[in-house]
Amino acid sequence: MGPLMPDYSISQLSKEFEITTRTIRHYEDLGLLAPARRGQTRVYSPADRIRLKLILRGKRLGLSLDDSREIIDMYEPGKTNVDQLRKLIDAIQLQRHKLNQQLDDISKLLQDLNKAETDCVEALKSNGQL
Repeated sequence: MGPLMPDYSISQLSKEFEITTRTIRHYEDLGLLAPARRGQTRVYSPADRIRLKLILRGKRLGLSLDDSREIIDMYEPGKTNVDQLRKLIDAIQLQRHKLNQQLDDISKLLQDLNKAETDCVEALKSNGQL
């Protein structure tokens, strides 16, 4: 391709995004990426690079690969992509809810651990062991 449309090797993308080439091949096996081939060599377009970036962003946000695929596949260049943005907002809100629930669960568990530790220390003190 010309200088305005560079292509990328799997090793370039692996280094840029600090992931393994195996991870990129996994995304390809799942149909999330579809690089061109030059013989046995995978050739990734700028669009493939953007898809990979969006997949990894979705992963950091806690989205499943299926959710990321659905959101990415909704994108249509030149459109406002309101449906895509709404779907992403819904996914973010659901993930936030899950994380807040986990945070509450962790807080309760820490309280239980503190209470158990205090009870053990008190038992040792009452037995003259501390």
